[in-house]
Amino acid sequence: MNPLLEDAVLVPFDRIRADDVEPGIRQALSDAQADLDALKADGAEPTWDGTLGRLDALAERLSRRIAPASHLISVAQSPELRDAYNAVLPDITAFWSSLHLDPALWARIEGYAGTSEAEALTGLRRRHLEKTLREFRRAGADLPPAAKARLREIHVELASLEQKFSENVLDATAAYELHIADEARLEGVPEAARRRARARAKEQDKEGWLLTLDYPSVEPILKHCADRALRKEIYTAHALRCREGAFDNRSLIARILRLRDELASVLGYATFADYQLEDRMARSGARARAFEADLVDRTRPYWQRDVEQLREHASFLDLDELRPWDVAFLIEKLRKAHFDLDAEALRPYFPLDRVLAGMFEIVERVFGFRVRERENSEVWHPDVQTYELLDEAGTVLGVFYTDWFPRKEKRPGAWMDAFATGGPTSDGFRPHVGTICGNFTPPQDGTPALLTHEEVETTFHEFGHLLHHCTSRVEIPSRAGIHVAWDWVELPSQIMENWTWQREALDLFARHHETGERLPAELYGKMIGARRFMGGWTQMRQLSFGTVDLDLHLNEAGRLRREHRHLENADLHEGIEVMEHARGRFAEFAPTPEFADYHLLTSFSHLFAGGYAAGYYSYLWSEVLDADAFTRFQESGVLDPTTGRAYVRSILSRGDAEDPEVLFREFMGRDPDPEALLERNLGPALDPTAV
Repeated sequence: MNPLLEDAVLVPFDRIRADDVEPGIRQALSDAQADLDALKADGAEPTWDGTLGRLDALAERLSRRIAPASHLISVAQSPELRDAYNAVLPDITAFWSSLHLDPALWARIEGYAGTSEAEALTGLRRRHLEKTLREFRRAGADLPPAAKARLREIHVELASLEQKFSENVLDATAAYELHIADEARLEGVPEAARRRARARAKEQDKEGWLLTLDYPSVEPILKHCADRALRKEIYTAHALRCREGAFDNRSLIARILRLRDELASVLGYATFADYQLEDRMARSGARARAFEADLVDRTRPYWQRDVEQLREHASFLDLDELRPWDVAFLIEKLRKAHFDLDAEALRPYFPLDRVLAGMFEIVERVFGFRVRERENSEVWHPDVQTYELLDEAGTVLGVFYTDWFPRKEKRPGAWMDAFATGGPTSDGFRPHVGTICGNFTPPQDGTPALLTHEEVETTFHEFGHLLHHCTSRVEIPSRAGIHVAWDWVELPSQIMENWTWQREALDLFARHHETGERLPAELYGKMIGARRFMGGWTQMRQLSFGTVDLDLHLNEAGRLRREHRHLENADLHEGIEVMEHARGRFAEFAPTPEFADYHLLTSFSHLFAGGYAAGYYSYLWSEVLDADAFTRFQESGVLDPTTGRAYVRSILSRGDAEDPEVLFREFMGRDPDPEALLERNLGPALDPTAV
């Protein structure tokens, strides 16, 4: 059997080859179409099991079969795998987009909605029916045939363009190498980063050191390297990826934005942002923009304070002016000067294995879930580990994989992904299946993988997503786990980061990798003292991304569609216009115009190859929720199991069983209060006139 078509809990990743992808996915699509045809042809009166139940089952089965190939594109991409996946991607997209546009299926669902059984539904089943009807209408089920045909074309083309955008970012990142022959140029760079750069050079039979654009290579240069010219070279190469040459994404950006706006227009929405946000907590582009604008006003005094500190320190170090490649370096210098804290001094206390063990212990104490490693050789790389997540009764709720280290064939960043949505069934609990991936500095020369505190936060963040997926007890897969409003999905991930700042939690895992010594009280005090350091700069940077994202999808996408010129290279010319427009918007958040020149739009995969289009604001929206929700843990004790179980019951296990506002109120007893975020990230209020 084709390994993509096997139905075991563990995916046989080690047996999936590029040659399996196209025939396996085509067979999966054929099977799904046959199930769909049988559903539509059923002449019996529509029932829940015979209509929505069958539709959910075929959709979940198809998703399970496609997910492994899609995942391998992110972690083990090869030219052969890429070609095979791209060959079938249009058919995948066409099936999903056509599902909501199928008149016979829509008639069957509407017919069921009018039955006495449907009218008597309550609770989750009532919600699922209502949301299914709304999703079909939002997708164009009521449109005339010509409009439906155009929607299908748009979906297929967008999927292809977004995949190409992602491939270009991966290829541009992998293509860059900088050979350093003189070690003096690496002055200030931590020894661990130097060893890794030297090892990469040796892999190519070169002397010296080899720098790349994966984050474990870029970060130590920008934060610690005394050679300003080298910082500039690496910063520029990283920031300007995909602006020209073989991996140029400018044309793709223009066409993606234009097609998204057309999609919204065909569906009857004023903008793509309004279409995206209608069924999210924000409800509309205007409300999301107002949220961002309010936080910008609240944050700006702190940002101005931070910019002034950076400028003063640049002058103190005899730098002519504050430049983009100086900021991370200056922040580290200031952190050490103000708090006597070198971020690298924390790294020895965060060996990855202990961080994971401590995180699992926190989850067991607070939430009641046990994690155990599972023997499994069917993985995509030797670094991959497999685990099971069990509840207090011993039920296996989920199986998950971890993949922590960078490779050329692996996309950058950190993420969680779902392979299968399980949950309660008539035959017992079917385990959820997922993964968390990162790009941390790997073990080397006998030293274990050592994380920065920021990477510890990232690990907890992604595990929060995984818990949301794997602990779901919602019986309908499409309403379970992470299938929730996009501006709610980050709450379970971001709330987990809070434990990485709590002494009681850190004592479970923050131990020196050689001596076993706990994180010293003095070092912990410095870490806490520096927590809000440059908070204004950090929060304003996040706000710049959300603001530009909304502006592109509320304004610029519509302009591109209205003014589109059907000329040769029109996409490139319009892409250049978008880049210039974005530069102008980013300049509103920059100390000097030069900073905006280096904006990241051509490598901003969250917007152009991920799910955050018109939704990047959701990170801070969810931060408001998580900062407020964590105050309940602070009041009762951060390892308090009673509060932890209440959180599991009200939020973590509930998926989309209720509106997010209802779930939040169930846990907190009130609506969210944004002051908790401002206090945590920025500190006491500042007088804007005093800055």
